[in-house]
Amino acid sequence: MLFAAGFGTRMKHLTANQPKPLVQVSGKALIDHALDIARDVQPETILANLHYLPDMLVQHLEGSEVQTLIETPDILETGGGLRNALPVLGDGPVITMNTDAIWKGPNPVQMALDAWNPDQMDALLVCVPVSQTVGYSGNGDFEIDAQGRLSRGGGSVYGGVQIIKTDRLDAIDETSFSLNVLWNRMLEDQRLFGLNYTGQWCDVGHPGGVKLAEDMLDV
Repeated sequence: MLFAAGFGTRMKHLTANQPKPLVQVSGKALIDHALDIARDVQPETILANLHYLPDMLVQHLEGSEVQTLIETPDILETGGGLRNALPVLGDGPVITMNTDAIWKGPNPVQMALDAWNPDQMDALLVCVPVSQTVGYSGNGDFEIDAQGRLSRGGGSVYGGVQIIKTDRLDAIDETSFSLNVLWNRMLEDQRLFGLNYTGQWCDVGHPGGVKLAEDMLDV
């Protein structure tokens, strides 16, 4: 599942007349960078959720294998959006991917698939050590212990790719909610895992991120 519904407000003028996934980096729309990664692992289904200026994305994806699902009248955030998409995605574990980051190095989805252990894990998040991020100024989102279990803290930032089981979504009352709600429940049960990406990563959530990502790819 490609998360493509957001308003992209941090992108300012770049998203005044287009959805954020259509912002171009090195001559290619952000969503197409994400699709290159997704297609490389040959998933059975690729679905993008849409909300802000959805017709532009529908037109952009027309003729491809990507299915689209428009969230209306309200945006559902990541957790609500994933639950809303389950009739298409099925009830098994789902790979989700944000569409506002650029990766340089090995395929992060393949890394997650290679490390996935459903007996231990309810979710596996691909994280990036802060030292390997480009244009990121925070302390990170998680710490990863020797067994790969996550805890809230600094050191690694969630890169926007994960494998996640969806059975717990039915227990959440809200219609619109972040996947952080689900992650917190998994944290309590020590079922939230992560791995550190071995390449570089750039968040393209703000206008300056476009140039930073292009420079990263050119090196």
